[in-house]
Parts: sequence; structure tokens; C-alpha cells
Amino acid sequence: MMEETAEIIGKSSLHKNVHNHNRYRYLSSYGGSSSVRRFLFFVSCFGLYALVALTYAWLAFPPHIGRTDHVSTSSLGCREDNEGSWSVGVYYGDSPFTLKPIETVNVWRNESAAWPVANPVLTCASLTNSGFPSNFIADPFLYVQGDTLYLFFENKNPITLQGDIGVAESTDKGATWKPLGIALDEAWHLSFPFVFNYNGQIYMMPESSQIGELRLYRAINFPLTWKLEKVILQKPLVDSTIIHHQGNYWLLGSDHSSFGTKKNGQLEIWYSTTPLGPWKPHKKNPIYNGKRNVGARNGGRGFLHDGNLYRVGQDCGENYGKRIRIFKIETLSKEEYKEVEVPFDLEVPRKGRNSWNGVRQHHFEVRQLSSGGYVGLVDGDRVTSGDLFHRVLLGYASLAGSITLVVLLGFLLGVVNCIVPSTWCMNYYAGKRTDALFNLETDGFFSEKLRRMCSRLNRVPPFLRGLVKPSSRLGRLALGLILPVGVFLSCLGVSYIYGGSGAVEPYTFKGHASQFTLATMTYDARLWNLKMYVKHYSRCASVKEIVVIWNKGHPPEPTELDSAVPVRIRVEKRNSLNNRFSIDPLITTRAVLELDDDIMMSCDEIEKGFRVWREHPERLVGFYPRYVDQSMTYSAEKFARSHKGYNMILTGAAFMDVGFAFGLYQSERARLGREFVDEQFNCEDVLLNFLYANASGSAKAVEYVRPSALVLDTSKFSGVAISGNTDQHYRKRSECLRRFSELYGTLSDRRWEFGERRDGWDL
Repeated sequence: MMEETAEIIGKSSLHKNVHNHNRYRYLSSYGGSSSVRRFLFFVSCFGLYALVALTYAWLAFPPHIGRTDHVSTSSLGCREDNEGSWSVGVYYGDSPFTLKPIETVNVWRNESAAWPVANPVLTCASLTNSGFPSNFIADPFLYVQGDTLYLFFENKNPITLQGDIGVAESTDKGATWKPLGIALDEAWHLSFPFVFNYNGQIYMMPESSQIGELRLYRAINFPLTWKLEKVILQKPLVDSTIIHHQGNYWLLGSDHSSFGTKKNGQLEIWYSTTPLGPWKPHKKNPIYNGKRNVGARNGGRGFLHDGNLYRVGQDCGENYGKRIRIFKIETLSKEEYKEVEVPFDLEVPRKGRNSWNGVRQHHFEVRQLSSGGYVGLVDGDRVTSGDLFHRVLLGYASLAGSITLVVLLGFLLGVVNCIVPSTWCMNYYAGKRTDALFNLETDGFFSEKLRRMCSRLNRVPPFLRGLVKPSSRLGRLALGLILPVGVFLSCLGVSYIYGGSGAVEPYTFKGHASQFTLATMTYDARLWNLKMYVKHYSRCASVKEIVVIWNKGHPPEPTELDSAVPVRIRVEKRNSLNNRFSIDPLITTRAVLELDDDIMMSCDEIEKGFRVWREHPERLVGFYPRYVDQSMTYSAEKFARSHKGYNMILTGAAFMDVGFAFGLYQSERARLGREFVDEQFNCEDVLLNFLYANASGSAKAVEYVRPSALVLDTSKFSGVAISGNTDQHYRKRSECLRRFSELYGTLSDRRWEFGERRDGWDL
């Protein structure tokens, strides 16, 4: 009996040793050399993803290219803010309901090379560059003293991340603003600075709902010094205004703190015999407490027009501050309140995020000027509230997706054999919890269920390899897709996190934005080019109008073109390249960008070129440099690079002064040159360069702006380009160089080097 017992014990011990040996071998398969393989695999994959993502980031967001109009990189202002990127634009009209943006009334300012001035007229850069750091400005309120306008607004402080009240001054009816400073700064958030006059004193009633009070301040030294006059209500009212009507003062605001209040859908009214109070609640409070899209929350100062009283509200239905709504107040008494919405459509560009107010606008201020006309101030934004958080979330989700694909690739290749560390699963395989060989964890640290779950998770890799065999057609397809999809997700993540909102903003100059006319010459065989061209470039922020110079064939209707700006098709009587520079009195901007219909570049490149031209409007500013030496042989850009300089800019993509350039080209002096252009059916751009050089004397006549590597030349996909035969094209242009040198003097004695600009735009 004892021998049988000993035999059983021996077999049990042997079985246990075999079990432990197998289990040890199972666990060891996740260590040793396999750990090194896993490490090298992950380092290789993540290194490849990082290299591709960094290359993409360098190409898409070049670190050596700066925005010369914005604040310096060391500045605290104009940082991305989750609340938005609000700025202020100005409008003019004969009534509050016929206001048009400043760019449509053609206000020109020579000192800032703004021909015309374009919205926005006040931005975070305006404040920051004046020494008052700002992330955005919003809630504009006007105070008028004679011909001087004072603009009070919320200034988002990038240091405290709260609103202060800023002030700016204008002496030209709002076209130009000089920031004066911060008028009011408290330890809490301030916004909506309702400024008014009462009994010869100037008061400000900003929102201070964060401390649960509505405060009234009085100007001690207008406009920068204010003193607390009194707390007029112990309520956290937001966006409050006061209306003087029939002997009483009516305070309208929203209280979002009460139980059951619908945020951005609530409105209350209070009344008093003076703005100083005491204030009594309206009998029908709350006037509104419902949907956010009804315009309950105030969006500016109420106003009187043609004997009618109007309230400004903001529609917060789709997102906060989506649009402005105007209501005519029909009844306002201590017992009743009735208002009806009236039509109000401010002109909003169709450029989406590329427009300063393309996504939302939530505040409207209108005042009558001494001239009898009206000026309106509107704040606008190119992104929605929470856009920054949303983009960062998507960015990290994309990066997490790329990491997941790397792990999946490791599963399929057999490099990764577990999801969780194998030691978490030890006791599930162990014979006894006290086994000295595998007693590496504290008893009870993991429950049996958790260990079982870990073990089951670690069965996923072999299961996937069995399901999708790498040697099969499906396996090869999966392996072929995982890597490029992972690369795509890495680039997408970098774009979301570091690429900004996707908006292409204009590059302001001396505080002003401006606009230009885009002109292109084409004919019926290139209609498909034109449609793509118009759809893309009409969305660029500074494009005011597109003029299509139609040289041959039946012209399209403007309605056939998907455009965000007006398109004018100018049909020419004969097919001539000289038509490109025909004098056109209908062009309302000083700057014209002549851009061939087969060149597709980003709006940002176009905006850079426009900014450079505004610095030197007497020059031809373009993207394709050439160098002409004494041999008078036409060569490509590579020749200019080898000589480290240029003396000609092709006008197939160049900014110019419409009056100067077109007048010069159509002058009697240029007649022989134009005749040669018609003879060769080529070289109109070369002729203009000679005319510019001749007119400029020894001064620099042309300037280069480097486009990105992503410029697309669509002429490569069609057979209708005049430069399709490169050798023949270059021979003709060499003949032009020799002929124009005889007529207007040589270019070979001129050369300007690349890289002269500090911002790196001409490298």
C-alpha cells in the first residue's frame, strides 16, 4: 500500500514538474530574445511613423516661415483659445438694416497700403502689437464724442485667461483703430461693456456674473479710468443692456444660475426710474426660458430707428453665438412685453473658416454718425466654441489609432504574442499559489477572474494569426494596408494637434487687411481648369472678385462656376495675349493678381504674396523667378538658383498695381512690344518685366515669394498649354529677350539675391 502511495505521489510530482516546465516554457516565450525583437519592432515602426509625421509637419507647417503681420513668437498674445478667435469688423449704411462691410464701400488708406480696407479692423494682433496681450476681442460697444469713436470690448487676457475691458479710438469713422489700453481689469471675468451717458456722466455696466453681481462703474478720467459706482443687482446676469423707454429704464439680461433655467435660452426684464436703481422684476419674468435658438440672450445694445425700438439677440441653436437676430419691441410695460423678429441679414462671406466671421457672429452695435449715416460694429469668429479641444481630442485619437495598428501588425507577424504582461496570468497556470518558482506577486493582488481575463486576452494574438494568415491573400492585403493607414493616421494626428483650425487668414499690414482682384485669361478648351480654379481661389480670404478674360470660344455663364465671390467674364473681341493687361475700369482694387488658370497653389501662398506686394506696391511680386544674363537665353528657375539671384518674375503668378502696370503696358512706348507679342503669341509677361525695369531706373523692380512644394501645374494633364513644347517655347522666349532688350534696354545688369527677407519667404 505504501509503495502504491509512493508511486502515486511520484507520478503526481512528475506531472506537476512537467506542468510547471510547460508553463515556464509558455511564459518564457514572452521573454528573452523575443523581448529584444519586440523592442526593435516597436522602435522601428514608431521611428518610421515619427519620421513621416515630422517630414509632413515640416512641409505643411514650415518652422522657418514666419507670419510677419502677427505677434512675435515670444509674445503672449494671439494664442489659440478654446473659446474662439473673435475679432471685430465695421459696416456702413443709411440705416441699421442696410449696413454693408467696409470693403464694399471702397475705403482706401495709403499709410497701410489698404486699397481697400477690409474687415476685420480690430484683432488680437492689433492689441498685442500695441502692448496689450490678447487672445481675442469681442462684444464691441461704441461711445461717440463728436467725430471721435471709442470702442469698448472684451479682451481675452492670455495670462489670466479671463476677460478684461479694452478700449480703442478712431477718428476716421471706424476704418482705423488705435488701441488705448485696458479700461477695466478686475480679479474676475469681465465682458459685454455696456457704456452709456446719464446726467452728464459716463457709465459702464460690464458683465461680472462670475461673482454673482451686476456692477455699475463711472468714468473718472474717460476712457481709461473707472470707479465702482454701485452694485445695482445681486444677481449673476449675463449680457445685460439698459433701454430708456417712456420715462423708465429697462434692464434686460439673462440669469443662468436659477434651477430649471435653459442656458442661452433665458431672458429677464427689470425696471427702474434711474439706471442707478432700485430695480424691480418684470411681472412676466422670465420672458424667455426655452430653446437656445430663439434669440433670448442679448447680442448687443438695443436701438431706436424710425420711432421703433429694437432688441438685439443671439441665436445659440447650433453653437454658442451662431448668428445675430433683431426683434422689434411692440409692447414694453411693467405688466407686458411683446416682441417680433424682423428680417436682418448682414452680408457674410461664403468662405467658411477663411473668413473672419465665416462661422459665427454674436454681437451687433449700431450708432448714427454726425454725418447722418450709420456705423455698425460686429464681432465674428472663424471657428466654433470648443474647436481647440475637439481638434486636440481628434489628434490624439488618430495617434492612438496608429499605435493600435502597430500592435496589430506585431500580432500578425508573430512579433507580439501577448496583450498584457504574462506575469499577471501566472497563478492561473500555477499549481499552487505558494509555488516558490512562480511566487512573484503578493497574494490577493489580482483576483482569479482578472487573471483568467488576462489569459484570455493573451489568446487574441494567436487567434488573429490563425484568422488572418500573413501568407494568405487576405493576410497580405491586411499587412499592405496597415502601414500606410498608420502613416496616414500619424500625419492626421499631427495636423489636428499642430496644424491649427485649418483656416487661412490674411496677412495684415500695419493693422489693416485688404483685398485684391484675381484675373486669369482662358478660353473654351480649358473650361474644366477654370471651374476648379474658381472654386478654389474664390475661398481665399483676400480675394474680392475674379475677372475671367475670355479669349476664344463660347463663354460660360457665371452661374456655372462655384464661386464664393463675384465672377465677371470679360469677353474679348480677338484672341491676344495682350488682353491680359487691358485697362479695366470696373476693377475696384488697386492690387491685381494675374494667375494662370493651370496653377493651383494654397491660399496661404497667395496671401503671403499679397502681403509682400503691399510692402512694395511699385514692384512686380510673384512666385516664379528667372535670371536673364548677357546671352539673352531664356532658362528655367534652376538657372536663377545656380546664379543665386533673379531679375525677372513671370506674370503667370504675380501681383501688380493695376493702374501702373496696365497703364504702362498699354502705353504708346510699349506698342512695338505688344506687336511682337501678337506675332509670337508669347512673352506678354516678359514684356511687362522689361517695362517695369525701364520705369524703375536703378530701383528694384521685381520681388520673389517662394511657393511651397505642393503647387500643382494642371497644364501637365492637358494638351492645350502654349508651353507644351518646352524647346520651342524657350526658343520663342529667347527671341523675345533679344527683341525687348533692343527696345527697352537689357536686364542682365540687374540681379537680386534670394533670401534677402528676414521672414524667409524668398529663400
